Amino acid sequence: MYDAQCRWGADDDFFLSLAEGISHARILDLGCGTGRLTVALASAGHAVTGLDPAHASLQAAQRKPGAEKVTWIAGKAADAPTAAFDLALMTSHVAQFLMGDGEWADALANLHRALAPGGRLVFDTRDPQNRVWEVWAADPSKDHYRLPDESGVEVWTEVTKVEEGEPSGPLVTFVHHYTFTDSPEELLSRSTLCFRPEKTLRSSLEAAGFEIEHIFGGWHREPAGQGDGELIVVARAK
Repeated sequence: MYDAQCRWGADDDFFLSLAEGISHARILDLGCGTGRLTVALASAGHAVTGLDPAHASLQAAQRKPGAEKVTWIAGKAADAPTAAFDLALMTSHVAQFLMGDGEWADALANLHRALAPGGRLVFDTRDPQNRVWEVWAADPSKDHYRLPDESGVEVWTEVTKVEEGEPSGPLVTFVHHYTFTDSPEELLSRSTLCFRPEKTLRSSLEAAGFEIEHIFGGWHREPAGQGDGELIVVARAK
């Protein structure tokens, strides 16, 4: 289902291009999911480790062509080896699933530990100033997808709670509803995302020992506040 919904896009092009300037880069893909980008990075000649706590996602990733080139680890940032990577990535808004100041600070500390001196951390998170959750709440329309077995699925999103937290940023809880054509059962997936503002990102990264090189607002390197409603962070480990 995830692969049907989330196909290759401008975000993948952006992250792949970052590795192009590093010959045989050692790359950590934290929250690699089903491995769309992870496998592509390995196929480009890099030494890639895909790290994710979801066993089902890793199993799907390991079935992809080229997956044998990747080192797969079930776990979180704390399970990454020390000083082993030139580039660490968190893509597809993985950073927003890290709740609370403590969990976020621990993840950044472990990513700093996992990077070699001068290594880069790059991740994306939605800009809270764009308030995309209001768009989700106002649009109850259903999306339709075709799965590999030719069955169909309808998907719609229900925003159930918004907490305007400070300084960490708004916490938005939502439910994805899935209805499959070959089953009357509706499946639900509930998640909460943290929308950290730019100021919070900067202070937390600096506290973890990173120097921020860029914060872009879109996948074509637009300034923050412009582009695609993103905060795309490029930081270097000091």
